[in-house]
Amino acid sequence: MEKLFLLIVTMTAAVSYPSAKCFVLISAYTIESPQFRVVHLESDFEVRLYEEMSWMSALVYGTSFENSTRDGFHRLYQYIHGDNLNATQFLMTAPVLTSVTPSAHGSAYIVRYYLPPTFDQTSPPQPSAELNLQLDKWESHCIAVRMFPGYARDDNVDKEKDALLSSLGKHLPGLKQAAENNYNYSIAQYNASKHPTGRINEVWMDVSGFAAEGCPV
Repeated sequence: MEKLFLLIVTMTAAVSYPSAKCFVLISAYTIESPQFRVVHLESDFEVRLYEEMSWMSALVYGTSFENSTRDGFHRLYQYIHGDNLNATQFLMTAPVLTSVTPSAHGSAYIVRYYLPPTFDQTSPPQPSAELNLQLDKWESHCIAVRMFPGYARDDNVDKEKDALLSSLGKHLPGLKQAAENNYNYSIAQYNASKHPTGRINEVWMDVSGFAAEGCPV
């Protein structure tokens, strides 16, 4: 994904998670990112309440997380660089999110570009039909998040998801059940692929219904 992710430029070696955020800190400037509030914190994961947010999404069917993310982001890259009915160009946002729904015959991967809050209440420019993209509007909900370093690859994303489920089982068994009931998981990537150090990735699992302050039931 060397060429496709060049716009997600060098990130600082560590990202702090305050109780709310709307920007990811980059070496010389910031990239807009979804807003959230931490409602539960453990040593190896946290539960965040995200506000409403909008994504432009590319659906890919395949057997490889890496290949499917590359293919989906290629379509999104064209969209944000003007391949839409208004010829509008967008600034890069973070993270690039790949949601995974496993099946016995390959998985469905939804690769997502976060749309700035301007488009929470209004529709973004319509993508060109050949890109086969879809607008996703998410309601406010809670997500369990585990951070991991390095690259998100075919051989480690499932392991990181299982590690998050294991941590949930130790600390919040009810939350683990909520995550398993929602079945799928997402991988959030914050760095350009050409930067091998200081990388930040996250596993996201929807835990709607978690009985914590502010989490919608």
